Amino acid sequence: MSNETRKLEPKVVWNHFEDLNAVPRPSKKEERVIAFAKKFGEDLGLDTYVDPVGNVMIKKPSSVGMEDRQTVILQAHLDMVHQKNADTEFDFDTQGIQSYIDGDWVKARGTTLGADNGMGVAAIMALFSSTDLKLPAMEALFTIDEETGMTGAFEVEKGKLEGTILLNLDTEDDDEFSIGCAGGIDTNTKYSYAQEDCPVGYVAYKITVNGLKGGHSGVDIDLERGNANKIMNRLMLAGKEHDLRIVEINGGSLRNAIPRESFATVVVKSGAYKNSFDAAANDLKGEFKLQDENLNIELEATDNPSKVMSAADTEKITLAIAACYNGVFCMSSAIKGLVETSSSLARIIVKDGEFVSQSLQRSSVDTAKHDVAQTVGAPFKLMGCDVSHDGSYPGWAPNPTSEILTVLESTYKEMFKEEPKVMAIHAGLECGILGERYPDLDMISFGPTIKNPHSPDEMVGIASVQKFWKFLLEVMARTPKK
Repeated sequence: MSNETRKLEPKVVWNHFEDLNAVPRPSKKEERVIAFAKKFGEDLGLDTYVDPVGNVMIKKPSSVGMEDRQTVILQAHLDMVHQKNADTEFDFDTQGIQSYIDGDWVKARGTTLGADNGMGVAAIMALFSSTDLKLPAMEALFTIDEETGMTGAFEVEKGKLEGTILLNLDTEDDDEFSIGCAGGIDTNTKYSYAQEDCPVGYVAYKITVNGLKGGHSGVDIDLERGNANKIMNRLMLAGKEHDLRIVEINGGSLRNAIPRESFATVVVKSGAYKNSFDAAANDLKGEFKLQDENLNIELEATDNPSKVMSAADTEKITLAIAACYNGVFCMSSAIKGLVETSSSLARIIVKDGEFVSQSLQRSSVDTAKHDVAQTVGAPFKLMGCDVSHDGSYPGWAPNPTSEILTVLESTYKEMFKEEPKVMAIHAGLECGILGERYPDLDMISFGPTIKNPHSPDEMVGIASVQKFWKFLLEVMARTPKK
């Protein structure tokens, strides 16, 4: 928690944000933040409901004079991505986020900040706790587990919400309105590999790849940042002539984050591997010097292990990872500049005879989403992996004639004397799923400027939060009539 952050304007939003950030809220472990949101609604004396999976719904009647306006659903997710730097000591299960002010931005000390989607949650709390604002009837929908599969949105019960307009507060540039988003699917693989005694005369090394920027595997995929899993694999391929054998790999962290770090232990038949390694490391640093200038690659001698991966399986795994597609697959023909389809190789684990990989494919075209998932799974299936495609969720088709979009566009132009950017985004928003549950909803997504979500470099703009709050209040005051 940060006392200095609490002094920022608008205080009501920042204080709710700090209260929220004091509560540990990793995906899949949201019991405490669900209780926090439930208590918030009940303490205000408002109709509060927690559904069977943990989504929290709170309803507030309209202010006097606003009874003729449409009911607005304000939606944000309670969970946050938990990532930290390797040298940061922090327990996400027990500690609150440590935020601080750095110039024009609020950041966290060595961890993700939780502005995604905590700023949206805080803004909704600020509206619901207000006593002097003229507001239409509102329904808060706080979903769970957005970051690891949107399972909360999938389980939102039909008939529980009465609103006709849904404002999703989960877009991350304050001059953008999202009216569409990509769908996604996970490709997961598993393989049991052969182990054998470490060959006599071989030497062992630890390899470290870190210092990468990482980021959101949808929003940031077109920036062509380094993927730690692909970089690590190239360093291993550089050891082919030295009969490199894999001992362990721990690469990446979360399915929806571009992997920033990978750590491995290998053995080779001679110390000459260092020359090949250094050459490959220099090549990689040269390739990524513009987009990942702090890429760090290290080789350190270590004790020999008792068991190593067989030569045949080492070749199978390194070649399959090399063949695994990673990055932008194709651009949209319908919307200029929009990534249509992509894949991110998020996680590689090798330990104790088992190889596991996790990747996330995204697309605004459902058939293309499944096609790239098959493309990613193919090399792993060919090497003998069990391959599964799980957690598929739909995209959100744009509606350029939306009534609430017209309100937001005209309000934004009047307030800020510029045109907003109306766009679809290459990331998953819960709007696609909620639109299936409530097909008549008029939906739009917007929010303050957040940089580097899903990484310890996450930050939110102080002036942007002020702009977002001012704009949100004006939009609520201009809610269309019934």
